[in-house]
Amino acid sequence: MITAENATKRFGDLMAVDHVCAEVHDGSVYGLIGSNGAGKSTFLRMLSGILSPDEGAVCIDGADVFENPALKERFFFISDEQFFFPNSTPADMKNYYKRFYRRFDEDRYRKLMDGFGLDENRKIRTFSKGMKKQVSVICGLCAGTDYLFCDETFDGLDPVVRQTVKGLFAGDVESRGLTPVIASHNLRELEDICDHIGLLHRGGILFSRDLDEMKLGMFKMQCIFTEELPENAFAGVDVLRLDRRGSLYTLTARGSRETLISHINALHPSFCELLPLTLEEIFINETEVAGYDVKKLLF
Repeated sequence: MITAENATKRFGDLMAVDHVCAEVHDGSVYGLIGSNGAGKSTFLRMLSGILSPDEGAVCIDGADVFENPALKERFFFISDEQFFFPNSTPADMKNYYKRFYRRFDEDRYRKLMDGFGLDENRKIRTFSKGMKKQVSVICGLCAGTDYLFCDETFDGLDPVVRQTVKGLFAGDVESRGLTPVIASHNLRELEDICDHIGLLHRGGILFSRDLDEMKLGMFKMQCIFTEELPENAFAGVDVLRLDRRGSLYTLTARGSRETLISHINALHPSFCELLPLTLEEIFINETEVAGYDVKKLLF
């Protein structure tokens, strides 16, 4: 398990990471959300042992990560700023990583390179941004590590490749207990893969919740009423958000599904259906309850 206890990092007068406390449980997919400059990359670099906290600690299974070679063999960091040796090929990088990751799966590396249509003997400097990301992802997955730290990994990938990478991550989580920590400024990128979400803002984690807990007891309904509703029509319902466009009402509320449906049916709608909640809607509702305006934080 990864733990951060009051992890703090300053660069001169700039507070990049401000006393962050977080837990990432093994086998989960942790999404780290935040606007540009929120401290996501700095936090991942501390998780990777590239930077040492000025205060607090960042640990894996209770051991400090910084300057700990044994722990560093257990994770792979895919940086937003791709780095490859000058004039290197994917094959060169594969051979380099094999020296440090003893469980590197060379057979899988070749299958993934072929699957993505990448030439392992071509100079990486001639690759597009998205192709370079694909090489990093392939090397990261094939390193056989327990943890994978991803900084804006989906940025620059086309939609098909993006979904393929998410599928690969999910497969490794299920088959061997991989624990990805994925930093992004875009909630929609993490919609279908993360089971825990943390919001990082101005260097500090404002909000950290399990996604299933956030979904529990929260429902969205769309209804049409042909007659004008009284002002207290939804009294007794824990309404989080109510939008109206003419006779169409879109309602997000907490509580029992059966109780909510019963209340709506008592108002005699001409049409009513339950709608799936997006991760963005869930997160906005939860953060507003906690006193934050996520739209100002992320956009």
